[in-house]
Amino acid sequence: MLLLAHRGYHADAPENTLAAFAAAVKLGIDGIETDVRLSRDGLPVIIHDRVTPRKRAVADLTRREIEDDIGHPVAVLPEILDAFPDVLWNIEIKNPEAWPAASRVLAQYQSRCRLFVTSFRHDIVKRCAHELAIDCGLLIAHRPLDVGAIMAGCAGQPRIKGIVWDYNIIDDGVLGSVSAGGWSNYVYGAVTAAEHQRCVALGLAGLITDYPLNLLNRQDAKFAK
Repeated sequence: MLLLAHRGYHADAPENTLAAFAAAVKLGIDGIETDVRLSRDGLPVIIHDRVTPRKRAVADLTRREIEDDIGHPVAVLPEILDAFPDVLWNIEIKNPEAWPAASRVLAQYQSRCRLFVTSFRHDIVKRCAHELAIDCGLLIAHRPLDVGAIMAGCAGQPRIKGIVWDYNIIDDGVLGSVSAGGWSNYVYGAVTAAEHQRCVALGLAGLITDYPLNLLNRQDAKFAK
């Protein structure tokens, strides 16, 4: 099972920053999950929230204005791929507006970085699978009545190979249906050590976690649970 640091390792550094990514790499994780939005000046900025602490929309601000609002540097997509080219990058595209800028960058890096693109916007995932040679996954935060129908909706898109589930809604049935269809299961949102061990036992392809030390046998950092 791959272990991915959710927004980097942010025990001592702000999430989704170069410092948090460096800390994750130092821990020896397999990959990093991060988020891409579009700034007003057309940059694929690395930030999760739609609005800043000052309640201003990221989409209405330049990169520098975003930094002023949140109080620390904000990276852009090519910077993080250049800085850490050897890890698996799970790039979550937060909204359709971010895709054109992100796709131009990803097209340049797809042959030299390990990339896995995901989104709650499944139309974006389909665009990625059609336009680029990058493996993709569907983010899902609900328990679907028919996961087979979701997978069937991606027929003809061999690059779409997995589903990334919220820990709260996984069970053997839904995970088994995905595996039976030839796709892989990933999970985010596990918190306790027991939840992490459950994920190991479920045979997931990958776990995206804020608490990687639960599986790295380290007990000396703030994020161990």
